[in-house]
Amino acid sequence: QVQLVESGGGLVQAGGSLRLSCEASGRTLSRYDMGWFRQAPGKEREFVAAISRSGSTTEYADSVKGRFTISRDNAKIAVNLQMNSLNPEDTAVYYCAAAETPYGGSWFVGKYDYWGQGTQVTVSS
Repeated sequence: QVQLVESGGGLVQAGGSLRLSCEASGRTLSRYDMGWFRQAPGKEREFVAAISRSGSTTEYADSVKGRFTISRDNAKIAVNLQMNSLNPEDTAVYYCAAAETPYGGSWFVGKYDYWGQGTQVTVSS
């Protein structure tokens, strides 16, 4: 069982930045493809970004492309999401997810085996 813990959420003004981190207590994340998803009130959970277990491949939702960057640290202990130029439409609970399989679309919620509890990101206008 992998327990994922997100951190770094908070309140920020439009145009500002936040950096989210996801760690698995007591273990490396190098075995997993990792993804970030978000869910706004009344909406379905949606894909934000993903990174392969090697770190060589990244994918982004069109809505965040050019503003968000997903990365792994050198020890592959944490996966980070740098969010720049935030706008109120980015307000949501952000979830980190880990997938054991290297197959399947990174955007697909069903690909992922483990999920964090989420961290709230609120962007004020």
